[in-house]
Amino acid sequence: MKPSLEIENTMNPLNDHLLNLNRRAILKSAGTAGLGLLGGPALGQLLAGENPSQAKGPHFAPKAKRVIYLFQEGAPSQLDTFDHKPGLKQFYDMDLPPEVRGSQRLTGMTSNQARLPIAPSSFTFTKHANHQDGLWVSDLLRRTGEMAEDICVIKSMFTEQINHSPAVTFMQTGHQSPGRPSMGAWLSYGLGNANKDLPNFVVMISQGRGQMQALFSHLWGAGFLPGQHQGVQFRAGRDPVLFLNDPAGMRRSDRRKMLDMLAELNGRQADANGDSEVLARIAQYEMAYQMQASVPDLTDFSDESEATLDMYGPDVRKPGTYAYNCLMARRMAERDVRFIQLYHRGWDHHGSVTRDLPLQCQDVDQPQAALLKDLKRRGLLDETLVVWGGEFGRTVYCQGELTPKQYGRDHHPRCFSIWLAGGGIQPGISYGSTCEFSYNVVENPVTVHDLHATILHCLGIDHEQLTFRSRGLDFKLTGVEAAYPIAGVLA
Repeated sequence: MKPSLEIENTMNPLNDHLLNLNRRAILKSAGTAGLGLLGGPALGQLLAGENPSQAKGPHFAPKAKRVIYLFQEGAPSQLDTFDHKPGLKQFYDMDLPPEVRGSQRLTGMTSNQARLPIAPSSFTFTKHANHQDGLWVSDLLRRTGEMAEDICVIKSMFTEQINHSPAVTFMQTGHQSPGRPSMGAWLSYGLGNANKDLPNFVVMISQGRGQMQALFSHLWGAGFLPGQHQGVQFRAGRDPVLFLNDPAGMRRSDRRKMLDMLAELNGRQADANGDSEVLARIAQYEMAYQMQASVPDLTDFSDESEATLDMYGPDVRKPGTYAYNCLMARRMAERDVRFIQLYHRGWDHHGSVTRDLPLQCQDVDQPQAALLKDLKRRGLLDETLVVWGGEFGRTVYCQGELTPKQYGRDHHPRCFSIWLAGGGIQPGISYGSTCEFSYNVVENPVTVHDLHATILHCLGIDHEQLTFRSRGLDFKLTGVEAAYPIAGVLA
């Protein structure tokens, strides 16, 4: 009896061979250079810490070697932190003038309000720094203000995203929809790893004390870049990474032999099929092995002086707190981790700025000021770019009922404030300005892509040249819109 066509095809060695072919394998068999040539010497390079598919080095001399991104998820109110508007007191409880709002859309949370009453900040500000006209910083961030000589406040940021999820995704990946590589992944791909014993891109999350939005792993994902460039999330607990210890009865030398054999088998598979994800798997296995020794040393604070620990505040010994994560960030910077991402949740202050914002600022003020001081005294600030800010700003008008002691603020993408410090940035200045209602940018507008281009520039990368071909297109972090490094903030 003649076998069925399905059985005949399955048993045909030629069909099996054709099914295993892909574009990269065809290029390899044709002798074309590229990702098809993944076995043998390429595998050896990977195991030695090199990645054949990785961009090599900066495009020009960098000012910074690494980034610490202190992302305040939920959107801090610029009016109550860095964009001082004392003149608003005369407009208390008056409606926002229609000509100020213009045609800008509102969220569904305030679009149906009968009134948009103006709510001036109820917090006092202090003038810091000697450059220009000084930097006005809310007294809620007094310690951060004391570091004003080292920071640059950008008051003229704006974005087109008005809701949290697309706005956070846009700020972290350069696109509002999930699936693109995160900024840390782009830097890992573009610059490579400076420490073979720790991940190139580490993520830490701390819980705030206000309303919190969800965080998703695509914010630190690799997208279409090779998988080894995605961020490694450190857990908020005694063991930041699971399974650091070898199983009972297994020696470290046995684990080394097992990984070497596994790498050889995976290398043969990569050589046969040209699958870059197989190489990513080899790199991740190797990194996990190295982290078994490096992470316990990283998280051991016994070599820190009491004065240093006190500088970061009382929560520094509690894993998962913002203070703990700030000290971890400094220790990672010392060990040349390329991109260190801290997320602090709880800045979504729709209901009560007066109640919740002081708690949030209490969480972050002392630790982030200590981080800047610590980096500076160790000679690391000049080579570390520190970024602080959220996904958008907050409205000058009150969401809900306005009372003398309480006000809430809705989402506001048209202007918000962030600050930068360290490698490649002019210290002690402010850049850009907003109208008297902190509702529109009136001088030196800065897009999210401009910010990304500036961060890349500080690390010696031309954002136009850092590209990756996927689905027939050359993608980059800064998208297809015009973007420029912010010349006015660069040192």
